Amino acid sequence: MYYQPKRISKLNQELMHLIDRHYQQKPYYGVYRMWEWLRKDKGYKVNIKRIRRLYRIMGLEAIGPKPNTSKPALGHKVYPYLLKNLVITHSNQVWATDLTYVPIQNGFLYLMAIIDLKSRYVLNWSVSNTMDATCCQTEKAVHS
Repeated sequence: MYYQPKRISKLNQELMHLIDRHYQQKPYYGVYRMWEWLRKDKGYKVNIKRIRRLYRIMGLEAIGPKPNTSKPALGHKVYPYLLKNLVITHSNQVWATDLTYVPIQNGFLYLMAIIDLKSRYVLNWSVSNTMDATCCQTEKAVHS
């Protein structure tokens, strides 16, 4: 009456063990290179989709450059850097804020931080599971 999850097959367990050991030595191997290594060097006749699924199950991801999302689109206005000629000499002179995302199993968490540029001290931060304006509003006054 209830769904009984299937056990992981012996072949998948064996492949996951091999992938794990090889990934520790070469964390820059993505799905395609790992699939080639298993096929050519180890002699396994497996589909690349299986390796992709095992990577997902194991939570693996190749270490390497990701798409450069910081490049502006064509025609996008580039704002000038207003602190270019400013010499920062003491704390509390200049603060900065940053909003970034942290990947988790089922999505992202968004981290907003306010830092002092001289001391690199984190003045305030907040974490949210949605990227809306309330995540960036600090409710407490920032004290130094």
